[in-house]
Amino acid sequence: MLLTISTMMSPATDLGFLLFKHPGKVQAFEQAFGTAHVFYPEASDERCTVALLLEVDPIRLVRSRGKTPAGFTLGQYVNDRPYAASSLLSSAMAGVFRTAMRGRCDARPELAGTAIPLEIELPALPCRGGPGVAVSLFEPLGWQVRAESVPLDKEFPAWGDSRYVRLTLTGTVRLADALNQLYVLLPVLDDSKHYWVAPDEVDKLIRAGDGWLAGHPERGRITRRYLADRRTLVRTALGRLAEVDDAVDNELERGPIEEEPAPHTGDPMAETAGGTAGGTAEDELAAPPVPLAERRVQAVIEALHAEEARRVIDLGCGSGKLLRRLLQDPVFDRVTGADVSHRAVTIALRQLRPERLPRPQAERLTVFQGALTYTDERFRGYDAAVLMEVIEHVDQPRLPAVERVVFGDARPRSVIVTTPNVEYNVRYEGLADGARRHPDHRFEWTRAEFREWAGRVTETYGYRARFLPVGDDDPEVGSPTQLAVFTLGGGT
Repeated sequence: MLLTISTMMSPATDLGFLLFKHPGKVQAFEQAFGTAHVFYPEASDERCTVALLLEVDPIRLVRSRGKTPAGFTLGQYVNDRPYAASSLLSSAMAGVFRTAMRGRCDARPELAGTAIPLEIELPALPCRGGPGVAVSLFEPLGWQVRAESVPLDKEFPAWGDSRYVRLTLTGTVRLADALNQLYVLLPVLDDSKHYWVAPDEVDKLIRAGDGWLAGHPERGRITRRYLADRRTLVRTALGRLAEVDDAVDNELERGPIEEEPAPHTGDPMAETAGGTAGGTAEDELAAPPVPLAERRVQAVIEALHAEEARRVIDLGCGSGKLLRRLLQDPVFDRVTGADVSHRAVTIALRQLRPERLPRPQAERLTVFQGALTYTDERFRGYDAAVLMEVIEHVDQPRLPAVERVVFGDARPRSVIVTTPNVEYNVRYEGLADGARRHPDHRFEWTRAEFREWAGRVTETYGYRARFLPVGDDDPEVGSPTQLAVFTLGGGT
């Protein structure tokens, strides 16, 4: 199977620095199922192309599975795996381009964070659902997509098309993002993996999908296929993605999911408004669970109502999920969003589409880029500020700066803060011991640690604080999200 990646940046041969693979060398890397070859068919200052050619040894592939599966057939040895891009190619990419996928480039550190012009080709890619599925998965990520069906036989067109497509992607993207998107989406398009999907696959998906999967319109389909429709793992992954994106939709309503073969005694992500979901599959379809992210948004809005806030600023607004809900509520006269990420602000404006909003709503909305670690007069003049799932993304040594900006300088009458409760992590199947819910979290606090931090803030800046659970309040470990409402007036 073959993957080629070309760039036309100047000089194009800097692609070798990004990949840690010299354009003048042909290199081979042994895999459990064959050999991966990396070479450059062309390498000039104007255009540079790297090729990853994976030679699959069918005998080694079967042996690498540990034992011959029940119902052995010749199909274990004679199949399309050596020729069509699949999870085998994803695994090879993860081994051969590991450093590039992490976004690290020692020789050109600034280049690793820069979007560059890329052209990616896969001549044979299994695609369950046809070319349209490939378009629906890659186009929202900013790629120009050309997906052409491969005929069963060119000499006999009446036979129709095969299940394979020739895929070409063109766009200006960070190389690390492109590699991680391919790593996830190749087995998703194939809708198959060459190995058993274990709970640690959730961590792999969250890590590779960082920055693009949470907001993808097809994230439900991507998650289900990537995790082989294993219900518990899918729920866990969607819950953790919701932690990032604060999504309101319920992805599990889109289609049936096969029950995983192992028995399961509890599923913390299957939360309903009245308690943890249970019962039969029919019950679940009749009363779909309310995602934690939706319950968090509801809790924040209820707290804003209780504080009688009319002018609200969402600090760390991300893609604008909370802003949309605030705009829909006529109680809020002024709705503002701020985020340190220019990309997040762009996405928020694209999704909110203020130019298409009714004029009264559009006039209430403001979105701008701003950093919470620096005083900004635009943060002032609000009844309430919201930091929803924000502080855990800040390095702890920089938290005092955020406190000074929000509680000391902006000084709204109320501040609402939500953050994960690390004690609840033991209820998430598929989350390794000691692992955080998202790779960008700098910390996750216990309930005692959150209250201790809040106590320091109230003592320093003259606020008082009250605490509310968000999600089902487990008698042993508490709720999955903890919320604090800070109000000017002193005391805790």
